[in-house]
Amino acid sequence: MPATTRKKQVHLAAQLPGIHNVTVWSDPRSESQISIDSFIRLAQTIERGKFDFFFLAEGLRLREHKGQVYDLDIAGRPENLTVLSALAAVTSHLGLAATVNATFNEPYEVARRFATLDRLSGGRAAWNVVTSYDAFTGENFRRGGFLPEADRYTRAAEFVTTARELWDSWGQGDLKADAATGEFTAAGAGRFAHRGQHFDISGRFTTPSGPQGHPVIIQSGESDAGREFAASDAEVIFSKHNRIDVARDFYRDVKRRLAAYGRSPEDLLILPTANAVVADTDEEAAAYAEEISRELVSPQTAIAHLEAVWGRDLSAYDPDGPLPDIEPEDEAHFLKGHSVFRKGRAETARQWRKLAEERNFSIRELVIEVGGRQTFVGSPQTVADAIDDYVQTEGADGFVLVPHLTPGGLDDFVDRVVPILQEKGVHRDDYTGTTLRDHLGLSAAPRPAGWGGPGQPWATGTTRRRPPHDRHVRRPERRVRRPERHARRHRPDGHPGRLRHPRRRGRPAAPGCRARRRGLAPCGLARGGRPAR
Repeated sequence: MPATTRKKQVHLAAQLPGIHNVTVWSDPRSESQISIDSFIRLAQTIERGKFDFFFLAEGLRLREHKGQVYDLDIAGRPENLTVLSALAAVTSHLGLAATVNATFNEPYEVARRFATLDRLSGGRAAWNVVTSYDAFTGENFRRGGFLPEADRYTRAAEFVTTARELWDSWGQGDLKADAATGEFTAAGAGRFAHRGQHFDISGRFTTPSGPQGHPVIIQSGESDAGREFAASDAEVIFSKHNRIDVARDFYRDVKRRLAAYGRSPEDLLILPTANAVVADTDEEAAAYAEEISRELVSPQTAIAHLEAVWGRDLSAYDPDGPLPDIEPEDEAHFLKGHSVFRKGRAETARQWRKLAEERNFSIRELVIEVGGRQTFVGSPQTVADAIDDYVQTEGADGFVLVPHLTPGGLDDFVDRVVPILQEKGVHRDDYTGTTLRDHLGLSAAPRPAGWGGPGQPWATGTTRRRPPHDRHVRRPERRVRRPERHARRHRPDGHPGRLRHPRRRGRPAAPGCRARRRGLAPCGLARGGRPAR
């Protein structure tokens, strides 16, 4: 009998709506968008459905409309990694992913925070790397401004490389905690030095790597530079498409780019965001989807979106009428922080007009269409079939589902659609691993060229983790005198006593402090031979 080809697995994740999800809070069935109870309920719901991970987007500045805070947005969202650290305590397998901007942060701090989350969660952390595209967001930060697109991605790529070097500065076995020898860490643990275009840092990294080596790297961006960055550095890429033909073109293009970096198609998963509307019948689901769309894009929302593109006051226009016949303003400040500015107002308006003419859309219908993501609508069987077909025909490797209600918007999907996907054999019945890399089917974290592994020779290179006794490389900091070379005699009253130099008397170096052997006082010297305080 001919061998049967195993079907691709459908990867599922979920995002709690908040950033750029206008009026989602206004549905009377929605609960708090910022309460920890909402985060916990959604996370535990999708873990019951054996999802890969829970994702939180990031907003570094509140959007503005006509000089005021854009009051249709959710505001007051807690910081992502703090929320995910709390969720690590109430979930056991679910991956925990967060956006952290690479334009307004530094590699050491970001690497430390994600290494901490990875440790706390047992290897379930993921970092969505994004760059800032406008000066408006930069005003919240000391450096201000923003970088051109090419420089943003160059900096982001070096940012990720530097973070990986920091994670690799701890080798396997460096965290010893050996009571017999009194050694807690290996001598070279955490040592790093990076010299690059954007970052020039050296020192000791404080946090040992977690169980999966590196947190999973995610990238969000559909520009050419964003696709190239994903192909070179990311392990998951988020996208947003509402047509399967466009999704397939994107899928093929991104997967094709991997070969140039020595990577295979399985090394990068493509996960578009999507909505799912489930009801008993296809007809009921279609009616419900229409209700949701019109609720999320209220008349006020539709006009505000149009004003963001046209740069004019359009409050006199009927949201259920045709588009305005006037041209957009070149320089306007009606809605700051909105992503449509990335394309430019004139080009966006031209595309919107063309679509409205072809489909006979009103303003509100147009905003619903252009602002929407892929939506699966129907009975549980219809939705499961559509998702499976999308993945098997290489439109995606899975989806990041965004519920229309918080926190219960995915209850029906988990209870009614997931079992059908499991029956099809395309979604796990239970978790088979403990780390997020296990869930995603990703290989172990890559090691930089200078990392030889435990007991292996150290490779040469200008950017690497240094070996403990590499005396031929200039150390980035003043060398610390080791206690076994310069031991102080401790008295019972805690006075450090005089400095002894065992080797000057022709004796072998003492394995440790004499006071420590006697159990009289802790041993340790600060930099330059001073007693530790």
